[in-house]
Amino acid sequence: MPAPTVLMGAVAYDPKVVTIWAGFRAWLRGRGLDFDFVLYSHYERQVEDLVAGRIDAAWNSPLAWLRAERLAAASGTAVRALTMRDTDQDLTSVVVVRADSPVRQVADLAGKRVAVGAVDSPQATLIPLDHLATAGVEVDVRRFDVGVGLHGDHVGGERDAARAMLSGEVDAACMIDANHLAFVREGTLPPEGTRIVGQTGRYDHCTMTIGEPESAGVQLFGTLLLGMSYADPQVRPLLDLEGLTAWKEGRTTGYTLLARAVDVSGFYSPDGRVTATDYRP
Repeated sequence: MPAPTVLMGAVAYDPKVVTIWAGFRAWLRGRGLDFDFVLYSHYERQVEDLVAGRIDAAWNSPLAWLRAERLAAASGTAVRALTMRDTDQDLTSVVVVRADSPVRQVADLAGKRVAVGAVDSPQATLIPLDHLATAGVEVDVRRFDVGVGLHGDHVGGERDAARAMLSGEVDAACMIDANHLAFVREGTLPPEGTRIVGQTGRYDHCTMTIGEPESAGVQLFGTLLLGMSYADPQVRPLLDLEGLTAWKEGRTTGYTLLARAVDVSGFYSPDGRVTATDYRP
């Protein structure tokens, strides 16, 4: 009997994506799954191929999950969140100012210059801007469009926004909380040189999205991912590169904030069409 098969789509936001999934492929094939992957230059085509059945699974950004869900519903089918990383759950974004800034709270940002990441970044643009708007604060948005189509996986725009805040070009910058810490560690931001004046509610990040009904290969894929151990020397370096210590069961309860931001901004239509006027991957 031939081995069950899975073809997964991943977005090539960084050269390490090839290293990660080539390594996972060897591990998965060694456990009876005929697994392979294809790379995409942006998430929109990847989502369309998943819903059309051309791939079995998609390693999706949160924004890509929302579009997949909407496109599938519009076509009379469904998708499901199979797994996600332990580091994908309960994240927040922050609004950061320089330590010497007179801004003390979100309300003080009214009319100020606020830097964000790329137009399609959930964590550095869509969610934090919706957070400010929900608080009734109108700001002068300065966007840093780096890696458009990668849904914020390329943090270059986020990093450029942080630099603009530090230089005084803008009054504040939006970023995911983990990157605020990472920018300090790497030297982009000085230790104790910034303050957080606003923080969003919690949300989830990436998810392994699959179409329904599930094939035997997809079922085995999920089982094997959940069974990966950080103690396994073959996969531990790959897990480190991918930024997790364990795969968790997928959930979709953490996308409420992003869904609201998408609807308010008109990024996608309810049936999953790309309707953002200035977004072209």
